[in-house]
Amino acid sequence: MKKKLLGIIDATTYHEELEDLIIHRSQAALPFAGRYRIIDFVLSNMVNTGIRSVAIFPKMQYRSLMDHLGSGKNWDLNRKRDGLFFFPSPVMESNRNRIGAFDLFAANLDYFYRSTQEYAFISNCYTVANMDLRPILKWHIHSGCDITEIRQKNGKSLEMFLMKTSLLIKLIETRHETGYTCMKDVTNDIHHDYTVCHYTYEGYAEMINSIVNYYSTSMKLLKPEVWKELFIKGRPILTKVKDEPPTKYEKGSSVKNAMIANGCLISGTVENSIISRGVKIGKGAVVKNSIIMQKCQIEEGCYLDSVILDKDVKIEAGAQITGTAQSPFVIRKGTKQGALMNS
Repeated sequence: MKKKLLGIIDATTYHEELEDLIIHRSQAALPFAGRYRIIDFVLSNMVNTGIRSVAIFPKMQYRSLMDHLGSGKNWDLNRKRDGLFFFPSPVMESNRNRIGAFDLFAANLDYFYRSTQEYAFISNCYTVANMDLRPILKWHIHSGCDITEIRQKNGKSLEMFLMKTSLLIKLIETRHETGYTCMKDVTNDIHHDYTVCHYTYEGYAEMINSIVNYYSTSMKLLKPEVWKELFIKGRPILTKVKDEPPTKYEKGSSVKNAMIANGCLISGTVENSIISRGVKIGKGAVVKNSIIMQKCQIEEGCYLDSVILDKDVKIEAGAQITGTAQSPFVIRKGTKQGALMNS
């Protein structure tokens, strides 16, 4: 597989519906499931399949993504040959909205020319799934198709594509003549001469493209049947390793149906929630149906229901904040929310 397949992650997408959570970070670096980032799923799918050369193309706000990925060591991609390649956008911030993924690929064509893999797998950065690519590649080869688009059972595209690397290079080089800016432009065009086939992926998959979708997908992880489809023995979801102490549960605390990462201090009540690393929840505080990101502080006597707290948020004593499943209350990174600012 490592000699056949090249991995390419298109991290250029910006969904405005996620703005409150991605205003300071790439969508690929969005925290998920307490200890992961969204990109960990696509990247782990590639590594678990045996891909040893992966290129990531972000367009903006990629500092946190670079910090997360590092040298690729946690995915066994810090190699002398092949490995992890990170290609930031070469254009000015003011022009970034005008360029497509193919423009970023074109700025790094040498990478594609030097690649020895016959086939290329191009994926978005925000699909949550645990996908074995080997049967898909086998199906693509035997189908004789030029391009294979992976779709869900309902027919919706997962924005993942398989093709020969030589064809991808051709699409990049001719982008000005064809007008194609990305793979979606190619597959949506009914006038080209390529044979485009559709592979139906039967497993669990969610595309994180809005606050509501992010919240609902996160809450589904609390269901054992969904958890088992994403976190599969033998195909681990890899992420950046952080050495932190176990979570401490103080006397009088209560936790029901929750995912809690390392390094937390739980003195209050947590129900149906996802708690990331280093979170502190004070005595008498109640957190329900919520997503609390890294190093947040929830002081004594607070009440939170259907809330998303980004990293480093502080909720002062006595604050009461509630949202709904259809409209979760989002507090941006580094914000301080006091009792006099209740929603």
